[in-house]
Amino acid sequence: MFHKKTIKDIDISGKTVLVRVDYNVPIKDGVITDDYRLKKSLPTLEYLIEKGCKIILVSHLGRPKGKIDKSLSLKPCAEQLEKLLGKNVHFAESCIGEDVKNKIRELSSGEVILLENIRFHPEEESNDEAFAKNLASYAEVFVQDAFGVVHHPSVSVSELPKHLPAVAGLLVEKEVSAITEMMENPPRPLMAIIGGAKISDKLDIINRFIDVADIVAIGGAMANTFLLAEGIEVGESLAESEEVPKAIEILGKARDKAKKGSFVFYVPQDGVVAKEMDSKAKTRIVDWGTHAIAEIENYPKHPKPEDSLVQKDEKILDVGPFSGAFIAGCTQLARSVVWNGAMGVTEIEGLQSPTGPFSHGTELIVEALMGQFGHRPKSLIGGGDTVGYVESRGLTDKFDHVSTGGGASMDLLSGKKLPGVEALQDK
Repeated sequence: MFHKKTIKDIDISGKTVLVRVDYNVPIKDGVITDDYRLKKSLPTLEYLIEKGCKIILVSHLGRPKGKIDKSLSLKPCAEQLEKLLGKNVHFAESCIGEDVKNKIRELSSGEVILLENIRFHPEEESNDEAFAKNLASYAEVFVQDAFGVVHHPSVSVSELPKHLPAVAGLLVEKEVSAITEMMENPPRPLMAIIGGAKISDKLDIINRFIDVADIVAIGGAMANTFLLAEGIEVGESLAESEEVPKAIEILGKARDKAKKGSFVFYVPQDGVVAKEMDSKAKTRIVDWGTHAIAEIENYPKHPKPEDSLVQKDEKILDVGPFSGAFIAGCTQLARSVVWNGAMGVTEIEGLQSPTGPFSHGTELIVEALMGQFGHRPKSLIGGGDTVGYVESRGLTDKFDHVSTGGGASMDLLSGKKLPGVEALQDK
């Protein structure tokens, strides 16, 4: 249950409302290439319009570092939002100033204005109280609906709620409820698939899933650090040698849990390797012969011929066919699956493709979670690269929940508090 007040818990009719949205979307040559986050903000905006509110939207785009960067203007978002809402969306060239105040005063009930990129102002990320008060003076209520930034303290996340009655939008409510429910009351068996580049970014989430999940499968470049911990050479693969002690600790924790009952912690047994991360790279499959940590603690390790090892000038760029099939197969035994992080390199030269040489492991998981192998488990997908891949394939509606927040979803999955949510009024 969501314990914070939402826009449906207060009398918001006819009020001027400042809504923090997350319109940090990809834009190329002034054109939005993926408007998923804009679409996810519509239920909140449509509710506020129906209630006759005057709606002021605040968002960031990219990392302008407190300086005006026209390539990071939110104007294309105003234009696209206008199409999605089917009504005029005003745009202000700044977040503060008399011109902004005048445009807000001229709003009629049910009208929307989007302010320019709030990160053009250095005060946003320095938690400047005066800046927060200035923004708060525009409105009667603050609505937090930018799940993608609620883990990141800033004026528009954790400071503004101190100066206005502050409630959640429908997207934030949905995100927090879906993730919390999956962690606290999932249909079991619960499986976690954790990929991505760095183990250091996901230590908390891995440790929590060892505590709460029945199956944990590791993929992506972070698996290479676990391979190093098991004494397996990874050539020029991306790995964090300084995190090997942490990987050994995690493997030990997983083995201890496996001794006590039915639990699987899986590190890839084979991989797709190449000398170059290129769409036309010559690839080969390497089987290094590790195994899942299940009920049996010690597995026999067989010596491998030289040509089955990762060479010094090679990189592991995807899980191999056996590992991909094993992970996909485990999803068919699970009733719920949380997936965070791609299994390999899914983006080459800016193109995310299911047909790329290092996308096969990730694509296998997509197919498995969609039910193409017979069983469709309840699914929750988070993490920037994972969500980006699913969005690029136009498949976001094929899963039970696809999160709009990368870091925020990871923090919530890890059991951390989200400053932007904690700052809101309790029910």
